[in-house]
Amino acid sequence: MHQTFNAALEINLLHANQTGADHNRAHFDEWGITCLNLMSSPGAGKTVLLERTLFTLKQELKMAVIEGDMTTELDADRLRQYGAPVIAINTGRSCHLDSQMVSGGIHTLAQTYNPLEFDLVFVENVGNLVCPAEFEVGEHAKVALISVTEGEDKPLKYPIMFQEADCLLITKTDLVPYLEFDMQRLESNVRQMNPQVTIIPLSAKTGEGLEQWFDWLRTQI
Repeated sequence: MHQTFNAALEINLLHANQTGADHNRAHFDEWGITCLNLMSSPGAGKTVLLERTLFTLKQELKMAVIEGDMTTELDADRLRQYGAPVIAINTGRSCHLDSQMVSGGIHTLAQTYNPLEFDLVFVENVGNLVCPAEFEVGEHAKVALISVTEGEDKPLKYPIMFQEADCLLITKTDLVPYLEFDMQRLESNVRQMNPQVTIIPLSAKTGEGLEQWFDWLRTQI
């Protein structure tokens, strides 16, 4: 009985969240904005990737960020120096952003700026390899990051995020010479979960793969 109740509660929560996500996406569609949900474990490189992206494409695209963190605005403050609007959301004890939280960020953005001016909104989700993939927030595509320091087995141990991803970024490739790491094995493990996903190895430090990432972004606009 207890397990049945928990399963029903989870279904209701996900249904309510999906309704909110559909509402958020309707706003983005109305405004002509593409929304991308960035997900990874803590420290995989979401924020530095956004730093490079905001800096490089600021003359080409009008971008904003909805920045999720359990506490602090440390990452949000890092991104604000690049001139893009950054809406910070502290989740407290929650290990992911949900559609209601992102809805608040959307309305804050729309109250402060003209949303029709924007091309792209990034949602930087809370660092976690499980929960963010289960809760849509209104995004048009999911981008997962995994760093080479995390090992090749993570797609098999945490499959949902890799199954849901439209694009997978393998980050910190500049560290490969110093690790016992097999890039082909990681890609093979990912393909078992998601044969169609776009895979881009990159290094925000050296710039390797960033142009391929920017080209993929352009296809989403």
